[in-house]
Amino acid sequence: MKHYAGLDLSMESTQVCIIDENGRKLSSETAESTPDAIADALRRHGPIERAVIETGRMSPAICLGLRELGVNVVCIDARQAHQSLKAMKANKTDPHDAAGLAQLARTGFYKEVHVKSPGAHGVRSMITARGHLVEARVRLDNMIRGLCATFGCRPGVGQGKAFIERIMEASHIPGLGEAITSLLTVRVQLVEQIKELDLKLRMLAAQSQACQILMSIPGVGIQTSAAFSAAIDEAGRFRQSRNAGAYFGLVPRRHQSGELDWTGRITKQGDSMVRKLLYEAANSILTRSRESFALKTWALKISKRRGLKKARVALARRLAVIMHAMLRDGTLFEA
Repeated sequence: MKHYAGLDLSMESTQVCIIDENGRKLSSETAESTPDAIADALRRHGPIERAVIETGRMSPAICLGLRELGVNVVCIDARQAHQSLKAMKANKTDPHDAAGLAQLARTGFYKEVHVKSPGAHGVRSMITARGHLVEARVRLDNMIRGLCATFGCRPGVGQGKAFIERIMEASHIPGLGEAITSLLTVRVQLVEQIKELDLKLRMLAAQSQACQILMSIPGVGIQTSAAFSAAIDEAGRFRQSRNAGAYFGLVPRRHQSGELDWTGRITKQGDSMVRKLLYEAANSILTRSRESFALKTWALKISKRRGLKKARVALARRLAVIMHAMLRDGTLFEA
């Protein structure tokens, strides 16, 4: 008889529910949230045909760890699972959620989600950390400008040596000088860490064939290529390249029912960081690139008809499609 399992994961413990092929509950217990502990709880009831786990912060590590231990575990979309579990049980508890996930594993009524490799998560972590460091530096710069403005000083725009020199002109003012010194000390450390991450990303891009392929597109730099290749992870999991545009939320939202059929703004689903970087790459092609090629000409025609903003979004989607095809085929960009 086949057995199925549902795993309701939390930071400290995981609720494990095992049912048979008829839907009868065989076991419901709590295990430590580690692959070894969960695998031991599953083995006590014989081979498991399929185990289901929802997407979440710890899901990649647990899912990959269980697969290494020989457990056939499927990671499913938490939003879809939430709707299904809400229909099954009136009260939300960990045992009820695990039992509902086990029923989904038995029936196959779920949407499987690709679990990215540790390397892809590592690249994403570096880019995310760099983004937060840059935001922290910008907040410090604005705070310094605000403090200086109180005393009638105007450091102006910029972030380089000239900006620091203008700030230091106000360091003789009692109170303001001490505040500026403290903030600049932290700012120096932030800038150093940003430069260090930039160096590591450049080294990573130089060693990555995927990044080198993607950077052959004008306007696509180190961050965009690294983030995109990490988000795709395995190009073969998309049957068609055009699905990449929808994957990053760059296709229009549509609602159709009976005679009603309308198309709205883009869905903005998926990886927001990659979507932002694709938009910036599209903007760079349209406004900064001096080269003339078919892709840019196509986007400029849209810009004349519909405006620059919609042209950027359309070009970002087209970039996602082209970049996936390049990764799949291993080919460079041809203008």
